[in-house]
Amino acid sequence: MSEFITVQVGQCGNQIGGAFWPLALQEHGIATSKPITQQQRSRYNDAFHSFFWSPSDVTGASYKTLHDLESAKVKARAVLIDMEDSVVARFRRGPLRKLFDETLLLTNYPGSGNNWAEGHHTHGSSYESRIVEVIRRAVERCDHLHGFLLMFSVGGGTGSGLGTATLKLLSDYFPDVERFVTCVYPSGHEDVVTAPYNVVLATNILLEYATCVLPADNKSLLDICAYLQNRKESNESAKAVAASSPYEDMNSVIVNMLLNFTSGSRFPGSLNVDMSELSTNMVPYPKLNFLSCGLTPLGFSSSQILPVPKQVEPWARDHQLLKIDPLAGTLLGATLLSRGNVTLSDLRYNVSRLQNKGKFIPWNQDAIKVGLCSVAPTGHPAAHLSLLNSTSMGGFFSHIGGQFDRLYRRKAHIHHYLQVDGFSNSEFVLSRQSLLDCTSHYQHLTTTQNAVLDRLQVV
Repeated sequence: MSEFITVQVGQCGNQIGGAFWPLALQEHGIATSKPITQQQRSRYNDAFHSFFWSPSDVTGASYKTLHDLESAKVKARAVLIDMEDSVVARFRRGPLRKLFDETLLLTNYPGSGNNWAEGHHTHGSSYESRIVEVIRRAVERCDHLHGFLLMFSVGGGTGSGLGTATLKLLSDYFPDVERFVTCVYPSGHEDVVTAPYNVVLATNILLEYATCVLPADNKSLLDICAYLQNRKESNESAKAVAASSPYEDMNSVIVNMLLNFTSGSRFPGSLNVDMSELSTNMVPYPKLNFLSCGLTPLGFSSSQILPVPKQVEPWARDHQLLKIDPLAGTLLGATLLSRGNVTLSDLRYNVSRLQNKGKFIPWNQDAIKVGLCSVAPTGHPAAHLSLLNSTSMGGFFSHIGGQFDRLYRRKAHIHHYLQVDGFSNSEFVLSRQSLLDCTSHYQHLTTTQNAVLDRLQVV
C-alpha cells in the first residue's frame, strides 16, 4: 500500500495538519471527539499504513480508539516544522499528542519575522542538517513511499521561506519521490505588508521544485465557508458551524481535498489513479505545474459535508479552492477523481460534460484522466475532485505579480531582505521574471488554441 509523509511547515501548515489528522483517523473508524458508527467504519484497513506507522504489523482493523493507537505505539507519518513553538505546542498538549513522534518535531523561537529571506536562507541553512535528519527518519519507516505532502502558506516568513527551502531539500535528497505541495495564498487584505514579496519569492521555488502545486487562497476558502454556513442556517448543525473558528473550517476544506486527492493511492478501486501518473498527464511543460482544485460536495468535516448534487460539477468556479475560473482559459490537462458510490456511466457523463464546457488545447482534446476509488468519504456516499491545468492560472500569476510590482517599484521594505546573509536583490528580479515567463507561456498557449479555432471556423 502506498505511503505518504506529510511535511507541515509554519503556523498555517501545522494548522492544516491539525485539521488533517482527525479526519484521516475518521476514515478508518477511529473516534477522536465523538463515536463513529459502524456504517462509518472503513472496511479497507490495509490503507491505514498510508498515513500511519506502527512498530508491529497489525492492520488498522485492530484500532478503534485513541487509546488503542497509544497502546500499539502508532505514529503519524508527519514531520512538523516551525520556527516558533505556539502551534506545534498544541500538538504536544492536544488529544492526539501521542500520535506524533517527538523526534520528528522541529521548532525554534522567535520565528522568521514575515521575511521569506529569513526563513529560506537563515533558518534554511542553519537547520538544513536537522531537517534532512528528521525527514530521513520518517522515510526509513516507509516500505513503499509514494510521495511527500507539503503544507504551508506563502504569505508569511516561515511557511514561504523555510517551506520552500524544505522543498528544495526533498528534491536534492529524495529526487525520485513525488513532491505535492498544498500552499495557501493570502487574499491581499492581511496585515503582512511584505506578503507580496514572500508570495513571489516562494512561487518561484514552487514552479521549479514541486511535482504539482495544489494552491488555495483565503478569499476562496472564506467564500466556501460562508456559503456552507448559509446553507446550514436552517439546520441544527448551524450551531456547530458558528461555534467553530473560520480558520478551522477553511483548513478542513483543504483537508477534504487532500483526502480525496490521495484516496486512489490508499484504497482499492476499479479505476484507481496512481499519483505518480498525475505529473505526466497534468504537467505538459516545465513550470506549468499549478493545478486548480475543485471539490464537491463541499464541507468542513465528515459530518458537515453537503449532499452530492445530482449534477456534479467540481470544476465550477464557486467550487474552486483558488479564485480563478479554470474553464475561462484553455485546459492543458484535466483529471476527475471520484470515490464512493459512483458508476462508470456517471464518470462517462461527467467527462462528456467537461469536454463540452471546457476549451482544450488542440493536441489534448480528449485526454481527461479519470479515477474511481471504491471507498467513500466517512459517512457520505460519494465525493468528486477535479484537477485542471488551465491557462487561467496566468491571470492569477499576473495578479500576484502586480501586487509585487506596486511594492517593489518604491523599494519599500527591501532592506529587511537585503540584510539577510545569502540573499541578494537578484532574487527579487529572477523570481518576478519567472512569473512573467509563466504568464507569457500561458498567453501563448491560449493564442495557439484561438488560432486553431479560427482555422476550423474558416474551413
